[in-house]
Amino acid sequence: MAEEFGTVIIGAGIGGGTVVESLRDAGYAGSIALVGADPAAPYYRPDLSKKVMLENSDPADSALRGDDWYSAHDVTTFFGTAVTAIDPAAQTVTLDDDRQLTYGQAILATGSTPRSLDVPGAQLGNIHTLRDAGDAVAIRSQFGDGKKVAVIGGGWIGLEVAAAAKTQGCDVTVILHTDAPPLASVLGDELGEYFEQLHSSNGVNFLKQADTTSFTGTDAVESVETSAGSVPADLVVVGIGADPAVDLAASAGLTVDNGVIVDEQMRTSDGSILAIGDIANAQNVLRNERLRVEHWDNAVRQAEVAASTVSGGSKVEDWQPYFYTDQFDLGMEYVGRGGADDDVVIRGDKSSGEFIVFWQHGGRVSAAMNVNVWDYGDELRALIGKEVAAERLADEQVPVGDL
Repeated sequence: MAEEFGTVIIGAGIGGGTVVESLRDAGYAGSIALVGADPAAPYYRPDLSKKVMLENSDPADSALRGDDWYSAHDVTTFFGTAVTAIDPAAQTVTLDDDRQLTYGQAILATGSTPRSLDVPGAQLGNIHTLRDAGDAVAIRSQFGDGKKVAVIGGGWIGLEVAAAAKTQGCDVTVILHTDAPPLASVLGDELGEYFEQLHSSNGVNFLKQADTTSFTGTDAVESVETSAGSVPADLVVVGIGADPAVDLAASAGLTVDNGVIVDEQMRTSDGSILAIGDIANAQNVLRNERLRVEHWDNAVRQAEVAASTVSGGSKVEDWQPYFYTDQFDLGMEYVGRGGADDDVVIRGDKSSGEFIVFWQHGGRVSAAMNVNVWDYGDELRALIGKEVAAERLADEQVPVGDL
């Protein structure tokens, strides 16, 4: 016999955990089920490539709430449990142990799945992707002086892992399949080169125009074979992007197109199902466009919107995308969404390690990034979409708040 709930949340990451808190904070009195394949209660995933790898902290220290919080707030948890099917007509969720839950509202927060490499030797030990706490602990356990670490991919996860491994004394090589600098597709060549130089100056090696063709070793990996040569490796971290986990949504008949299509209040094509986080291709009313963003800040904000929708509120997606990174002595925050071909304006001296970057498209500020310069977040966010002369953006004599 199915267990009945007012709201069933599928996915117990930071998005799912925030929905639960936001529902209770909003006074929602209905019964709640929180289902997640991860055996741990919701935790702050950005810590995996930062605190866990840099400080060897316990992932449990990054939990959103203590385990007892959920029972104290009348939340039934199904951790370490996958959902195998959703039946929108019957409004039921089937778990991997064949139990069924009924719902008045379901919220999909299934996140994304790291891409892997389907090449010979991919089954060898010590080849990892980074998605959950178990991955982070397994990767961190292999760090040590002189350990050879190969990172495949130069995105945010790849560079954060590379920085953490190098800080822990490893010999690190980042393998890129093009000749472009890392992050060029997001930040453009000039800032991509800045990040490459940051890593190079800290002893990280780069191998470019290198397609991974196989891994070699007996039980554990010993080398990465590429089109540009062989890279010795005691540990490999594959960071070549992720795909939204939309199989459940698609099999339930929801509209899927680069994620699950949702409106500004996180409603899917089925009125009883919402979607948030990495999978949500949402209507952003501030930018007047659809966005699918794979960053924790977006998941948290969308969770608050979804809780508002379920509770009868009026919150909508009306913010600029945001993310941050910490690599070596660099701390950075980025807001907006620029293009690799946008015009780049730099305020300050890059060589000082403290500066602000603006991206412009058609004379309007499309994105801004503060590097080791703090307390400008609100001012930079307010500039997105505004027409500001490039000379004025670059002029340090003009206070950021006056731009």
